[in-house]
Amino acid sequence: MSAPNDDAPMLVVGLGNPGPRYVANRHNIGFLVADELADRIGGRFKSHKGGADVLEGRLGGRRVTLAKPRSYMNVSGGPVVGIARFFKVPPENLVVVHDELDLPFGTVRLKLGGGENGHNGLRSVTKSLGTRDYLRVRFGIGRPPGRMDPADFVLRDFSATERRDLALDIDRCADATEALVAKGVEAAQNLFHTR
Repeated sequence: MSAPNDDAPMLVVGLGNPGPRYVANRHNIGFLVADELADRIGGRFKSHKGGADVLEGRLGGRRVTLAKPRSYMNVSGGPVVGIARFFKVPPENLVVVHDELDLPFGTVRLKLGGGENGHNGLRSVTKSLGTRDYLRVRFGIGRPPGRMDPADFVLRDFSATERRDLALDIDRCADATEALVAKGVEAAQNLFHTR
């Protein structure tokens, strides 16, 4: 897949859970990256009738809508589809930023399509869209220690060790997202998968 059509709008969705209780959870990395991208655009999220907080602007030279669903992670597909329809964004121009248990902490990987790997947010988005063919920015959070349930692990805050480099990791994930929007998945993979 080459660089997306410059005229077509892009939708970048950060997945997470709303509310102060979840702000620093591993599961909320999508929200944290979306907040960094909003800072780069120079705007603030506003409530939208589609069930998400949105911000329109330009990123990597492209028209982009950033979104953070106001629903819980497990049912985020409805708001994602609602916003995509409102802004007339086809699935191939949708970018979902999410946490990934199967990658070491801080690793960023980009891909088009594929499975959900047990991620309930992705499962909801795929089911609501009716396709797996959308772009993903995967931020590694690593596996839970010992026998901890993955569901408990993702809802825990980042550890002190993880927080030390978290701002840099979020910045790099935002860079990868911006490259994906501007250059397409293959070019962005070449930049960010080789490190």
